[in-house]
Amino acid sequence: MKNPEILNEFRALIEAESNGDLQELAQSLHPATLADYLNNLTPEEAADVVALLNPDTQADVLMMLDEEAHRPYVLDALAIKDLAPVITRMHHDDRVDLLQELDDDRANEALQQLARSEREDMQRLSAYEEGTVGAITTTEYVRLWPTMSTTAAIDQMREQAFDMETIYYGYVTDSDMRLVGTVSLKDLIMSRPDARVKDVMRTDVVSVEAEDGEMEAARVLSKYDLMAVPVLNGDGKMLGIATFDDVLDVLEEEATETMYRKAGIGQLVPSDERDVIYSKKLTQGSIWYPVRLRILFLLVTLVGGLLVGGVIDFYEDTLATVVAAAIFIPLIMDMGGNVGTQSTTIFARGIALGHIDVKDFGGQLLREVSVGVIMGVILGAIGGAVAYFWQAAPAGIPELAIAVGVALAVVIPLATLLGFLLPWVLVKIGVDHASGADPFMTTIKDFVSLALYFWLITVLVGLG
Repeated sequence: MKNPEILNEFRALIEAESNGDLQELAQSLHPATLADYLNNLTPEEAADVVALLNPDTQADVLMMLDEEAHRPYVLDALAIKDLAPVITRMHHDDRVDLLQELDDDRANEALQQLARSEREDMQRLSAYEEGTVGAITTTEYVRLWPTMSTTAAIDQMREQAFDMETIYYGYVTDSDMRLVGTVSLKDLIMSRPDARVKDVMRTDVVSVEAEDGEMEAARVLSKYDLMAVPVLNGDGKMLGIATFDDVLDVLEEEATETMYRKAGIGQLVPSDERDVIYSKKLTQGSIWYPVRLRILFLLVTLVGGLLVGGVIDFYEDTLATVVAAAIFIPLIMDMGGNVGTQSTTIFARGIALGHIDVKDFGGQLLREVSVGVIMGVILGAIGGAVAYFWQAAPAGIPELAIAVGVALAVVIPLATLLGFLLPWVLVKIGVDHASGADPFMTTIKDFVSLALYFWLITVLVGLG
């Protein structure tokens, strides 16, 4: 939580050009806390503060600045000669991200300031597309050899600890850089001093490939409860590691974007052309921005509502004759809506965790519809029984209970079908499934379920 007094102190010191006190205040804060305060200053003020920091703090703070306004301005304000030592202090994956945010000329100038090995490392990692594991891979890991003693391995970990992103695991490779095992720091410490790494390492290695999607790394880290997962290139050689904190950042961004799209504020364009929608732009930007984004999906819902209203209007005489039928309209519509939302959520999570393959979808769809049929029979029977004793029998219209039961038995499996099928179709054609599926599902489900409900009443009661 930001302290308004500290924020005001920053502004006062900047205005007074009291650089010494400003530097002391900034350096006294944790980098994450400092970045939070800088994001609440203007980009110009943030750049003034960053210029006073030592390179280590600059490296920590830069990647936590607002990437839309503050970080681009601060990067432009820093001279290349000042930026180069900052880059060398960053983790390798952060270096690549920062390099990609610079224009080509400044990026090339910054690269020339680095050592050849670091330059080649950055160029190799930057070749991987955004969204792949390779793009979040760091080459800062402890490499060990099978024949070295565990004492030597511990000494190597100790020597490299300052430069590594994590030292909790060592990665054992052969002379061709092929991963043959992993060993934890705990196992090394608990081993005999004369033991070899090959004696204590695990050979059932879990890894991902650089071309895999980021969500595959998240799935592996979660499934095997790892802090980092080794990343292999196309030849099966060790490229680096993907750490839990980097994957967590990806998951947070994905979850944020998905929630915005689920709420109807995404964009119906292919994902590779879609910009991430940020909260600041939605809550503090032009009022027409959220209006434009959200109204597209609300228009679909509006048209759907009018179509459903047309169904009710068409069966107006039925509704006037069997007034009790109106009581069960919300039940049928809401039950289908809730079931459909469950199915779309299951689909979205299954896609994210790799449990659903859009290329081999038939089996998953059949399973979901089967679940819907079973739920439809059970809930249809319960709903029909309640309708019979509550309204149908007292009013002398037992047929109403049949209509309610059958309508529920049909709408529930229909909702599960649409909840899985529509997102799959949208994924196949490259359209945002999170926000695009719900409006269409709601329209189709409500139209079909109410039309069936009123038709059953009309036929069963003999009003046709």
